[in-house]
Amino acid sequence: MAEQVLTDISALRTSPLAHLASALVQGAVSGERGVGLREIAFTTQIGLRAEPGSAAHAALSAAAGVQLPSAVGQVSGSADGTAVLWLGPDDFLVVAPEGSELLGPLVDALGDEPGQVVDLSANRTVIEVSGPSARAVLEKGCPADLHPRAFAAGTAITTVLGPVPVLLWKTEAETFRVLPRASFADYTARWLLDGMSEFASDPVD
Repeated sequence: MAEQVLTDISALRTSPLAHLASALVQGAVSGERGVGLREIAFTTQIGLRAEPGSAAHAALSAAAGVQLPSAVGQVSGSADGTAVLWLGPDDFLVVAPEGSELLGPLVDALGDEPGQVVDLSANRTVIEVSGPSARAVLEKGCPADLHPRAFAAGTAITTVLGPVPVLLWKTEAETFRVLPRASFADYTARWLLDGMSEFASDPVD
């Protein structure tokens, strides 16, 4: 029997915005009107479905190490570690750093209980928009109220940016993470870069 050779092909991966890496750096604006973009590539993303109050819901919370959120817009956990975003009453998205070993434990935890655990890591990329002008850039194409009184840090919603459906997650006072489908990542990044360009110039009185 021929010996099976396992090859690590992770080095061959290309993120959805790898071709725009230099443009993201060059498009950054510094100063009081500053705003910058970066791609957080290859995050672990796992879709969960479980009825609140069910055994599956409790088991998935335990396996994720983070209580599944219970209200619209709520995010549990940490942006730097494992976070769970509320998408619907029984629909959640786990977001964790690249290489996080969560899929197997979550599948095992669900067992035969009604629910769902799906690896969605290749479905969306993460674009981080940060700086004093980050909200102003997003408000050019997002119809949601992004004022801090309505959209606080630790909140995530399903919305649109221009014509693109996205998840929008506010992680800090001046930091947002935009999660478009991978196929829309190029358009979304270019849209953001265009929206940022005005802040490189002094405001017109």
